[in-house]
Amino acid sequence: MTQLPVAVIGAGPVGLAAAAHLLARGLEPVVLEAGPSAGHAISQWAHVRMFSPWSFNIDAAARVLLERAGWTPPKASRAPTGAELLAQYVIPLAATPELAPRIHYDAKVVAVARATRDKLRDDGRDEPFVVRYRQGGRLHTISARVIIDASGTWSTPNPLGANGLPVEGEEDVARAIATGIPDVRGTDRPLHAGRTTLVVGSGHSAINVLLDLVSLRRTDPGTRVMWGIRRADPSRAIGGGAADALAERGALGTRLEAALAAGDIELVPSFALESLARDGEKVVVAARTAGRPIRFAVDRIVSATGFRPDIAMLREVRVGLDPALECTPALAPLIDPNLHSCGTVRPHGAAQLAHPEKNFYIAGMKSYGRAPTFLLATGHEQVRSIAAALAGDHAAAARVELNLPQTGVCSVRIAEKTEAKVAAEAAAGCCGGPAPASEDACCVADVEAKVAGKTGCGCS
Repeated sequence: MTQLPVAVIGAGPVGLAAAAHLLARGLEPVVLEAGPSAGHAISQWAHVRMFSPWSFNIDAAARVLLERAGWTPPKASRAPTGAELLAQYVIPLAATPELAPRIHYDAKVVAVARATRDKLRDDGRDEPFVVRYRQGGRLHTISARVIIDASGTWSTPNPLGANGLPVEGEEDVARAIATGIPDVRGTDRPLHAGRTTLVVGSGHSAINVLLDLVSLRRTDPGTRVMWGIRRADPSRAIGGGAADALAERGALGTRLEAALAAGDIELVPSFALESLARDGEKVVVAARTAGRPIRFAVDRIVSATGFRPDIAMLREVRVGLDPALECTPALAPLIDPNLHSCGTVRPHGAAQLAHPEKNFYIAGMKSYGRAPTFLLATGHEQVRSIAAALAGDHAAAARVELNLPQTGVCSVRIAEKTEAKVAAEAAAGCCGGPAPASEDACCVADVEAKVAGKTGCGCS
């Protein structure tokens, strides 16, 4: 067993950092990357600027390998784009003499198991793992002593349904739906300029798309931007603004708030999508807002509803998952988005990431399951701790070597804004009429007016 490598699945920033830490501990990694190059998923959002600066994006062990190869670090205080993260960090790291010969590209892992036991067998679970992957049209198998799954979640986006399932007609209009963060000002501009786009979701991916569409609208006024959110109020998405410890993250919320105030974005609150249907070149959206039916037509839909882990390849491994988040049960209370909407997530390592299957770990974005609160620096801390534990340095594995930026103001900001909004609506009423019985009633009247092509009342 000690002569076998540690198999790292994924050559993104966290997978490469894992390999760097393993080497620093005298352990042998082999990295299997499904894409044609390191950080392949990042290339699909290369146009997006990260909200964490370089100082939070460079792993310590990776830095050692890079500097040994003559690398010049970027300015620590600057937040890179995805393209810059690739060009200035991920690609050079994968090309270092230590890592390059240990990475296999176009190697998509399809299954992980013990060598001769399925997950039902209790005995013999100390035997090696086998990792089966597809490369060059053929299946290959390698043996490993440990598995670190850092394959991410980019390839498994959530469907549009509020219940976690695809809505009726979603597959039929799939060509009109983009996931993640399409480049609406670049390669995808022809699909959105002068057309109506509905963005569904309220995370940072959705905000990036919305702001890009607003920029496109300024050069092409025929561009219409609609935003469907499941909450009645967008304040949680707006976040901490200037008080955010990550300036780029705060700036996103500030710009979003300004775009909403200027009427550049048509907000559809309390949005629950029910069905999609093709009508010529248009997609007819049937939904509910605050429980009332609404229908409108769009040209494109951007599904920014988050991601979920692909656990199909782990079917023969004893994986312990929280029933809601699909991360380890020990990690769930630390990252639950119902509790951690804007504050910090406490650093964690091997102890919280351990599964019932000995020597099996999930790290990086995939370790968070369905939670969207992941920061790259957290992934670096995870694999540092895992490598220390595998080397027998349990004191280092338990030690916290990361200080995350704190925000902690979002919940206060939400409460203040909601109270002020409710008070104003109670005093002024909605659309010039009497005060609504509820905030949702006001939102419905506003949305219905906008969808009908009339000026909204501004209630939402």
